[in-house]
Amino acid sequence: MKRPTLEVVAARAGVSKSSVSRVINGETTVAPEIRDVVMRAVHELGYVPNGAARNLVTRRTDTLAVVVSDPPQGVVSDDPLFSAVVRAVSRELEKAGKRLVLMLAESDQSRTRVVQYIAGGHVDGVLLVALHGTDSLPAALARQGLPVVSFNRTSAQDVPYVALDNAGGAALAVRHLLERDRRRIATITGPLELYEARERLAGYRQTLRDTGRRSIVALGDFTRVSGAEAMRQLLEDDPDLDAVFASNDLMAIGALRTLQKAGRRVPEDVAVIGFDDIEAASYTSPALTSVRSPMADQATAAVHLLLSLIDGGPTDPVIMPNELVVREST
Repeated sequence: MKRPTLEVVAARAGVSKSSVSRVINGETTVAPEIRDVVMRAVHELGYVPNGAARNLVTRRTDTLAVVVSDPPQGVVSDDPLFSAVVRAVSRELEKAGKRLVLMLAESDQSRTRVVQYIAGGHVDGVLLVALHGTDSLPAALARQGLPVVSFNRTSAQDVPYVALDNAGGAALAVRHLLERDRRRIATITGPLELYEARERLAGYRQTLRDTGRRSIVALGDFTRVSGAEAMRQLLEDDPDLDAVFASNDLMAIGALRTLQKAGRRVPEDVAVIGFDDIEAASYTSPALTSVRSPMADQATAAVHLLLSLIDGGPTDPVIMPNELVVREST
């Protein structure tokens, strides 16, 4: 059967084509009786709005892009929280009647393709995930004139963001260790090109500085392997350390493994705290104390900020609070 047109709906309802268009587009100025007869005609005829034609009028696609800017085998590839972020974003967009396009920017070539796609007018806004501090993609997308929100802070000053209180979360962890009478507290950092890794390191250092204690730092890259290796190096360099704050749970889990191999008891000899509170944290032996990151809430807030920007709302950044989940490792 031929697809019914706007004109056919107007004829069935006995109203003008413009009245049908206003009803279909959700305008609130239409009289209730007109809306009722139009919607009855729509249902009787099985009319489906032409999305492409409507987009030409509204200049909206009802589609938002989630762009993951991460090199192969980067942070996202080993991050169990990433799926929770995507699910939360998808859920919020569905509630808002929007579609989701997921794009990966893993190389210079793919970043160029992402910018070209966005510049082509295929989406109404962009949510950026897993940005490195030197990433040029935020600024490149912002220049396209579309609303852009970053899932964490970026070097592009004009890109709004929703971020965790990374420094505050690290301070929570270190203060907890100090309250447990730990005196030689080390940290394992994430990759320092990431803002969150630098902020967690700053929170750790400032809290120790405030109590007159020195920092003991080993570099990691947010993976289990790097956490295990950094813990081995820390034990070699400072055998008397009695606590370690790892900048994420995966590295903390790797550190636990190294401590067990070295015959160090946790928490009796060395207390361990992670960051993120992934599901695996409660299943380690001993169960891992961790700074809980409300990643799903952060993703939801990022979507709300992006939708607000699309409608001309404010661009103020949003900082999400953390909480410390105390378990057996401290």
